[in-house]
Amino acid sequence: MTTASRLRDPSLGHRFVASDGAALHVAESGPADSDDTTVTLVLVHGWTQDHRTWDFVLPHLDPGVRVLRYDLRGHGGSAPARPGSASIARLADDLAELIADRVPNGPLVLAGHSMGGMTLMVLAERHPQLVASRLAGAAFVATSSGDMDRLTLGFPGLVGRGVTRFEPRLARLLAGLRSDTLRLRPGMVRSGSRRLVFGDRPGRAQVDSVVEQLLCSHPASAGLFLAAIASHRGVGGLGALCDVPSVVLAGEKDRLCPLAHAKVIADELPHAEFVRYPGAGHMLPQERPYEVARRLSALVRTAVTN
Repeated sequence: MTTASRLRDPSLGHRFVASDGAALHVAESGPADSDDTTVTLVLVHGWTQDHRTWDFVLPHLDPGVRVLRYDLRGHGGSAPARPGSASIARLADDLAELIADRVPNGPLVLAGHSMGGMTLMVLAERHPQLVASRLAGAAFVATSSGDMDRLTLGFPGLVGRGVTRFEPRLARLLAGLRSDTLRLRPGMVRSGSRRLVFGDRPGRAQVDSVVEQLLCSHPASAGLFLAAIASHRGVGGLGALCDVPSVVLAGEKDRLCPLAHAKVIADELPHAEFVRYPGAGHMLPQERPYEVARRLSALVRTAVTN
């Protein structure tokens, strides 16, 4: 049987149940057969998004690459975050458990966007043996290692300080909601998303994708994870990744994880490639899918040759 005939349907979805009982939606593509030499690319999305974050990247990857995507708890098709489980540490443990179950052998390349990148940092801190024995590449896409509690969204002075004070209130407001979805007008969300998380001239399909994912996230989980992001400190985990081939990708117009935050990550990883995208905002997988795919493919090729 040829490799092409063994490829999974990229839309194939199934469930994985974490150790605390939370059911996570998983999507796999690429070769169905694998061995100790098969490289698996694991893609981790960000806050209020889901595995569809990578939909625009996937077509630009080699179809022969095994790719694992999933919805973080409280997002997309996964179960809401249980009480006490809306933390970056729990997300890191979910990722470690998912890898142990679905990718028990072979080299790994991990890529995380925004909160997904934070998850990779905490994974390295909490599961150093996994990193030391399996990790062959890491990509940090529009993410931050800390100081998210000082976020100003790029506004100066009083307005910026107001944004910083408002974020904890927003987190508490969302955490107190009891609905299963965010009951917001898509048009209003589209307008806000376009201005807040995108850079110059985003395409309608890219904006719609972000909006659709946001509206599928669980409101209370979103609020609890927003508070977790504010307290995130990931520099300690980066120390375990110093010898891992890495890339740090940042949009120069990113309001959520500013360029300076990406620079901190790059400085902690002396061998990492730091790539800046002029005119791009926070949603690099949608805004620059070909460039993101090219960097991920390079990490996969390095893992194969090593």
